[in-house]
Amino acid sequence: MHCNFNFKRSAVVVTISAFLFASSALVFQACQKSNDNIIGNGDDQGGYASDVSRIEWANDDVISIADAAGEVYSGAYMRTTHNTVIGNCCTVGTDTNSTPHTLVIRFGPNDCMCLDGRNRKGTIIVSYNGEYTDAGQQHTITFDNYYVNDNQLTGTIATTRVDTTIAGNWYYKVTTADSMNVSQDPLNSQFVVWKGSLVRKWVQGYTTGDRSDDIFSISGSALVTRPDGNVFSFDIATPLQFAMGCNFCESGVVNVSGYQGSRVLNYGAGNCDADAQLTIGVHIYELTLTP
Repeated sequence: MHCNFNFKRSAVVVTISAFLFASSALVFQACQKSNDNIIGNGDDQGGYASDVSRIEWANDDVISIADAAGEVYSGAYMRTTHNTVIGNCCTVGTDTNSTPHTLVIRFGPNDCMCLDGRNRKGTIIVSYNGEYTDAGQQHTITFDNYYVNDNQLTGTIATTRVDTTIAGNWYYKVTTADSMNVSQDPLNSQFVVWKGSLVRKWVQGYTTGDRSDDIFSISGSALVTRPDGNVFSFDIATPLQFAMGCNFCESGVVNVSGYQGSRVLNYGAGNCDADAQLTIGVHIYELTLTP
């Protein structure tokens, strides 16, 4: 009886252990399944988060370059008086006799290493009326074979300057209808399309004349269409922060909705890094942005 009791007790222990192991395996598999879902989804796994970070940075950069050129109307003058405005391979031309006026910023047909360490080529064209710095006037930006670090920008960016009663506190209303080719393979274009109605505030670097310390705050809403054709709406809950000296969106929170439902995208607290977080339901996933 004693031996039989030990045997039965051992069997019970083995049975309980097997049950606990099987239960643990099921829990582990469930967690793994959740992780597999997010990792296997290129849209959620940093896809649209990186796309928006890249194209909105490029848009802010173009607007900033146009503003610098529009204030002084001369590539040479920009290089000598505005420190790190653009670089020594940019030329600026204007036509204020025609209506609308045009401001043309040329980087040339080959890569031009600018003072911020980025390569640019092609042309930025700005159409406007009145004086460049007039409030309430729309500036329409278009491109002619324009690239920044081999990513081509096409389409239009329309900006309207809004003055406030506080000097240096003006901001832009921005309408985007542009796209960026994020593929460097000429036989395999990968376009990100960015359409939205945004507000762009210049929150730092306005008085220095140095583009490298400029920081902008972006609010509003937009649609992004990824190269795979999937469309996501971006409703900016906390303004996005972009610094001209950083390749990534530094901070801000966005409510994202698309074909798979709602998400919350958090770009961080203001550090220049490739880190972001995506919340889906009760799960939080760490993302790494593509520059």
